[in-house]
This record gives sequence, C-alpha cells and structure tokens, in this order.
Amino acid sequence: MAAEPAFAATESIEFVQEHLAEIAMDNRYASLPIWASSGEAGSAHWQLTTQAAFAKTRTGELTVGGPMYSLAATRNIAENWQMTGFAFFDDLSFSSGVDQRPLEVQFASGVPLALPAPAKFSGLNGSERSYGMGLAIRRSSTMRLWGDYEWTAGVLWHQVSLQDYSFDFQILEGPSAGATGVIDYSATYTHVAPLLGIAWSRKCGNWRFTPHMQAVVPIPRRGVVGHITGPGYDLRGDTSETGVGTPFGDPSVTLGFDITYRPWNLTVDLGSAISQAVLEPVIHEGVPSNWLISLSWTF
Repeated sequence: MAAEPAFAATESIEFVQEHLAEIAMDNRYASLPIWASSGEAGSAHWQLTTQAAFAKTRTGELTVGGPMYSLAATRNIAENWQMTGFAFFDDLSFSSGVDQRPLEVQFASGVPLALPAPAKFSGLNGSERSYGMGLAIRRSSTMRLWGDYEWTAGVLWHQVSLQDYSFDFQILEGPSAGATGVIDYSATYTHVAPLLGIAWSRKCGNWRFTPHMQAVVPIPRRGVVGHITGPGYDLRGDTSETGVGTPFGDPSVTLGFDITYRPWNLTVDLGSAISQAVLEPVIHEGVPSNWLISLSWTF
C-alpha cells in the first residue's frame, strides 16, 4: 500500500491542477527560439535554430515534466530588420504519488458531497502536449540610455492538450468521509498569443551575452474544464459557465539571459533557468518547484 503523505497541502486540487498546466505554458514561452540569433549580422539566407529543453514542475506529490522541442528560421528582410518563423512541440507527462489536499469543485454545481473537504488523490498518469507556431519581427536599434538593443513583436498560435489528466480521490474527513470517485481535468485549450520582447546583445571574444525580457498574452482566457464521477453522479462543466474560479491561460512575463559560444553557435539560457525557478512559485502559488533547462543551436 502507498504511504500516506506526511502533511496535507492547503491549496485545493482544482487550484494546483490549473497552475501545474499554466506553468508548463510559461516554460514554453520562456524558451521560444527567437533570441538565439540575436546580435549577429544576418544575410539574405535563412538561418535555422533548433532548440531543446527539459522542464519539471512539482507540488506535493504531483509532477509534470518532460522534453520540449522547437525550430526557428530567421532571415533579414531589410536593414536592421529580421523575420523569424517558428514552431514547437512539448511532450510532458503527469505523475503522482499519494497527495493530500482539499477537494473542491468549481466547474460544476450539484455535486452530492460536502465540499470543500480534505481528501487524498492518486493515480495521476496523464500527459500535457503543447503544439504551436508563430511569426516574429525583430528590429535592431540604438538609444542614448539603452545603447544597442533589439525589440521583437509577433504572434503565435498555441494549443494545450491535457490528456488523461485525472485523479482517484477519497474524502478523509467531514460528512462525506470515505466517499470515493474520479475527478478529471482533461481538456484542449487553444489560444492566439501576441508577444513583445526586448534584448540587449553584447559580444566578448568568442562569447555573446544576451539578456532579454518578453511578455506573451494568450487570448482568449477560457474556463477550466472538469468532470467528476462517483456512485450515483456524473457531472461535468467549466468555470466560465459557473462564474466561479479563475480562467485558464495567464499572461506570461519571462526573463532570460542567453550565453552563446559563437564558434559553435551554441546557446544556453541561464536566465530562464534561474527566473523560472524563482518567479513561478511566486506567480503561481501552491507550486513551489519549477525547473527549466534550455539549449539552442543556430546554423
């Protein structure tokens, strides 16, 4: 038998399941392949960038993580102007031990249980697959206070598919103690997301250093979809219908610091590794651990 968790989290399962999926979206935005060629003189030929990353996010006994891939093609279109087209695919997996936290249902009404109530959750074994493509325009410029810098603006299409995102639950306390069932958050969310960013690229011998910042706003924000079943009931809905809870798909602000070894055109984003680990637990409460490693190769 699985061991009981040593303590119970205060955040409900509905609260953290949304944040786990949204942090994975932020990790994707933080590792978009639009900065690796920053600061290099271009040509009329296409410049290709391949990117690979690994992310792992954890709260209590719940984890989502896995590989992330993307490909970008960049070309000069005018003096100081570049255009980048990109596509990405992320193949993340959910897993869990026995997690203990409140059971709360905001996506549907009429659940015949006394909620919220302490419960234990197990059996998570789903996936989060993320697909998308986009186009960005970048311009190099100079300002007295900013020095040489680049700004970029673009838009991307992004689809997040949560598959088999379900938990077995058992209520531990209260009038419904002992009740069991399954709560399922499987859904597909599709967004169009404008992006805006700025970077300062500096060369030092064989190295290039590029701090960058970008904002991505997925629209429209959508209600969280859910499905709960148990003896005698089978209910589904989303929070846009009930008018309770927060929508899925938060605006994302990410900070990066690319370090490129120019003879190999190999880039590691040290800034995103640090900022995603530090900022995401603050932005998305209840999820204390988030790790992201991102590498890019331009040729």
